[in-house]
Amino acid sequence: MVTPSTQLADPAIDTTKEQTKHAKKVTQLHPRFLEVKQHCHLSAAQLKRYSDPAALPSDTRTAPDLDVGFGQQRALKALQTALDIKASGYHVFAAGENGLGKRTVISRLLTRIAADAPTPDDWVYVHNFADPRTPQALSLPAGQAEILQQQVSQLWQQAKKRLSQRFRSDQYQSKIEAIKNATHQKESQAYDVLNAEGKQYDLALTFRSFDNKAVFVHSSQLAADTAAEHTPASPRSDNPYAAAKPNETAHRRSKQDEVLSGDDEYEAELDNFVQKNHMQKRLSQLTIALEQLEDEANDAIETLHRDIARRALQPLFAPVYQQFAAQPQVVDYLKAVSADMVTHAERIVNADDEEFVTAALATTPSRYAVNVIVSHAPDSGAPVVFEDLPTHLNLLGHVEQITQLGTVTTDVSMIRAGALHRANGGYLLLEASHLLEHPYAWQGLKRALQSRKIKLSSLEQMLTLTGSLSLAPSPIDLEVKVILLGEADLYYELLELEPEFDAVFKVRADFHDDVTRSPEHELALVAKMADIIDHASLCPFDRNAQAALLEHLSLQAEDQDRLSLHSDLLIKLLHESDRHARLDGQHIVDAHHVMQAIDDMDERSGYLRDLYWDELKNGQQLIQTQGHAIGQVNALTVVSYADSEFGMPARLTAVIQPNIGAGEILDIERDVDLGGSLHAKGMLIMTSYLRALFSQHHALNFSASLAFEQSYAQIDGDSATVSEGCALLSALADVPIDQSLAITGSMNQLGEVQAVGGINAKIAGFFDACHEQELTGQQGVVIPVANIQQLMLRDDIIAAVKAGKFHIYGVQSLSEALTLMTGLPVDTMNKKGRYRKDTLFGKVLNRLLLWDENQNVDDDIEDKDAKQTSQKKRKAKKKKDKKKRRQRQEDKGKKGNDDSSADITTADESPDISQP
Repeated sequence: MVTPSTQLADPAIDTTKEQTKHAKKVTQLHPRFLEVKQHCHLSAAQLKRYSDPAALPSDTRTAPDLDVGFGQQRALKALQTALDIKASGYHVFAAGENGLGKRTVISRLLTRIAADAPTPDDWVYVHNFADPRTPQALSLPAGQAEILQQQVSQLWQQAKKRLSQRFRSDQYQSKIEAIKNATHQKESQAYDVLNAEGKQYDLALTFRSFDNKAVFVHSSQLAADTAAEHTPASPRSDNPYAAAKPNETAHRRSKQDEVLSGDDEYEAELDNFVQKNHMQKRLSQLTIALEQLEDEANDAIETLHRDIARRALQPLFAPVYQQFAAQPQVVDYLKAVSADMVTHAERIVNADDEEFVTAALATTPSRYAVNVIVSHAPDSGAPVVFEDLPTHLNLLGHVEQITQLGTVTTDVSMIRAGALHRANGGYLLLEASHLLEHPYAWQGLKRALQSRKIKLSSLEQMLTLTGSLSLAPSPIDLEVKVILLGEADLYYELLELEPEFDAVFKVRADFHDDVTRSPEHELALVAKMADIIDHASLCPFDRNAQAALLEHLSLQAEDQDRLSLHSDLLIKLLHESDRHARLDGQHIVDAHHVMQAIDDMDERSGYLRDLYWDELKNGQQLIQTQGHAIGQVNALTVVSYADSEFGMPARLTAVIQPNIGAGEILDIERDVDLGGSLHAKGMLIMTSYLRALFSQHHALNFSASLAFEQSYAQIDGDSATVSEGCALLSALADVPIDQSLAITGSMNQLGEVQAVGGINAKIAGFFDACHEQELTGQQGVVIPVANIQQLMLRDDIIAAVKAGKFHIYGVQSLSEALTLMTGLPVDTMNKKGRYRKDTLFGKVLNRLLLWDENQNVDDDIEDKDAKQTSQKKRKAKKKKDKKKRRQRQEDKGKKGNDDSSADITTADESPDISQP
């Protein structure tokens, strides 16, 4: 049974006693603590900068005119430099965050500049009659391309009609008949002359019935053939004598037999063969002459066609020549069209060739089509083009193809313009990230800008080893300024990965995220609001709403003296504020509507934050906003995800292992790969500071470990350096830290506190935690002095500070932070140059010395124990050796008796007198 005197103490009772003991100490506040607290305390006026509504327009309808280049003078100056230089490569990369309105600013500026610039020429593609695979590019003054297209279309319609009339006229038919009759007469005369020559040799010219070919035959054969033709029943025979009467034939043969001998008959036949062969050659020569005569007739008909077509078309083309007399290339093209129509007049009239038939959805055949690539209204200025889908085809143009009955075809009318064609002579805006998304788009743009020519190429041939036959249009001269829009990181990547990027885009225009907050700039931003409101047809905003918007823009810039220039955020706020005003039935937006819009946006992005606060309410997240604890600090962190961020406190703890190590500090977050490189850098800086602080006074005979409790995600940044230093020194000095305070700040090796990011979100996060666990009037936040200018806190936090329920302190050094957190002076020294015992550093050194003394005492005790143990071991060994010697002597005596030797006795041994 445990008696009351020996019963163990209750931990809860001990904790209460410790808190009571510390409370008694707190009642005796150190003067240094009071001095630092008063010096570092921030007033409510320092926590936010308000805009004066009286200095703003009564509503946005009376706002001043918008300055397009407001806040971006540096970028616009760089842009103007690039525009003024006409040399190759002076294109612009506009660098800045997304949402700044870079495209809007640049487009408006370029539109103003382009309005006074000369209007570039129009460009058309036409059929190249000399090389059909290479369409010809023609440039015309602005507005003339469509006129040329209309004129050529009208010429085609009129020419087709007039040619049809001329070629179907009686005059044309009579001329054709005259040419044919003259040719036939010449042929008949030539045959008659040759026939007369053949009669000298008793040969007659005739035409075979089955092929109508002219041949020479003997006149007797001709008579027989003629008689046979007149005797229907008589059979045809190739024998010239087959048609003669039998009696006459017999009589002739008998007579010849009488007159001619065998030799005379052979000579007659040979002579007849030679004569017939001679006339047959003469007939062949005549055939050649007749073919030439026929060719002459065809040439005469062709000449007649051309003369008729030329006389018909000349009146049509003459006025068009005169209309485009100032463009020699156009006149040459029109003359080529006229000559081609004259050459192919018969095919045009007959309409038996696809090349001379009007295609569907067209007014002229593709052979005579004028494809307008780009056309500008006269005196309209230079073009400003933004291409939102910068593929290779959309930038450089392409040639379309159609498939008909399995055959792929194309023509000059299927050439399509690209963005470079439309922007030629002006300005082209492209999103850099979009450009790099599409294959070969950057290569095509770079090639065009370097060569200063737009050359259409088949992307199919670039992507595959083979491709279908396509057109190769002649290149077009390029004179354009290209402005790429993108973030700065992308610019640096392009400089590193693309060697020629700097040679093409030589000018970088940097767009700023914010602007200084001055009355002039506030009015300029109001003018920007008014421009957006007018463009979107929103309700006007009164001066209080304008002031609320300006304050929120300053919060987004995280600086009392800066205003954010993010246009996307401003547009979103204006539209949502207008919505609330319309829901309330108001025609003017006030500050209340603006705050509703801000609250709505905050609520939409606060899902993860609400989950954290639910865990805090349920006790799953351990945060202590009251009391004191050793080696435990409320650090402030910022959680960022998607388009939102929020602050939240995190418990940071430090544990000391005395007499182990030499001042090593284990960063648990880093060792488990949850801490980033910046966080590790902060830890090393803090470690270096502590070693430099105490190593000159005493060796660091301890090791320590630091960890963010209940942290399961990546941690980076050095904003926890000061809180880590406070936790570690609290554990070293065994001095509790006030848990009603949270702290954030970076630190250098000299112990100076540096500014951190996200200060407003961090303060709001700890305030909400304190509000959730009840405000006691003692809670607050310790921040770097350098962050005071960035404070744009919520109105409820400012109200709590005014009421004394919440406090904000700004510190310049780790010593001031530790004084506020522990209530003790930190580094006050005595006359001997040593830290006073009542200071925090003095307590640290005392503990280091105490650990050293304890270690020495332990070493002495260990040495004494070791000495005693050694003595005991020596005595035991001596006693054991003596016993062994006695045993050996006894064993020797027994052996002598067994051998009947003489008795040997010694002074300390007695003889064995026993008998067997």
